[in-house]
Amino acid sequence: MNKFIIVGALLTLGVVGIAIWVFWPAPSGPAVVPSEPTAMTPEVTATSTQSVIGMSVQGRPIETYTFGTGGTDLLFVGGIHGGYEANTVRLANAMIEELQLDSSIIPESITVHIIPNLNPDGYFLPVTASAQNRRFNANAIDLNRNFDCRWQPESSWRSAVVSAGSAAFSEPEAAALRDYVQLVNPNAAIFWHSIGNAVYTSECGAGVLGATELLMNTYALAANYEAAGLWTTYQITGDAEGWLASLGIPAVTVELETRESIEWERNWAGVRATLELYR
Repeated sequence: MNKFIIVGALLTLGVVGIAIWVFWPAPSGPAVVPSEPTAMTPEVTATSTQSVIGMSVQGRPIETYTFGTGGTDLLFVGGIHGGYEANTVRLANAMIEELQLDSSIIPESITVHIIPNLNPDGYFLPVTASAQNRRFNANAIDLNRNFDCRWQPESSWRSAVVSAGSAAFSEPEAAALRDYVQLVNPNAAIFWHSIGNAVYTSECGAGVLGATELLMNTYALAANYEAAGLWTTYQITGDAEGWLASLGIPAVTVELETRESIEWERNWAGVRATLELYR
């Protein structure tokens, strides 16, 4: 057979094959679609969890946010005096948001627990409400007088007599913190308050723990607050920090300078210094 005829036939077959491959319909079958996130997909980093540890008098959730998986537990608490110290809630939430974006600052040996708002009922009152109502819980109890350290049914706030509840931990908010502390057994605790521009130690009849002094000095130096030692302005009973001290847990009170600003740079520096202290 003439070689030109053979070559022409082969070229024709090749063109026909290409046309069939291009225009032949694709085989039917299930469409391939990207997998959708499940209900279990976390909204924050893998080492972060959010949980409800209790309910307020009026049924609002008391939440905690946890970052890291280390064996040393550090507890931070805001909003124990509700809307009267609303900037402490905003500060705690800012800390949470910062760590949700990047928790790499937390050493592998540490777990951070943040309770942003221990008194949600007082926090959600309008700004037109009285200072006392915004400070207390919905039972008109000062929560920072409801803990088991020298507890009395009445205590003081400035020159006023305040109710401390019917017994230590009579209020659900205080009981929620008690139960959470018993669960995680923190190595140290920091409570944000306002106003005082200082950091205070704690004790409950057995003197100030050396670790508490060190924690106060570390946070105060980094955040440029006064390291003020024990609170002596007026006598109080039933405070949360003193109760933790009675358990052998170092606890300090950080008093912000104002009730407006969260003093972010100062407190972020204080938190970082605390993380390094307990690394």
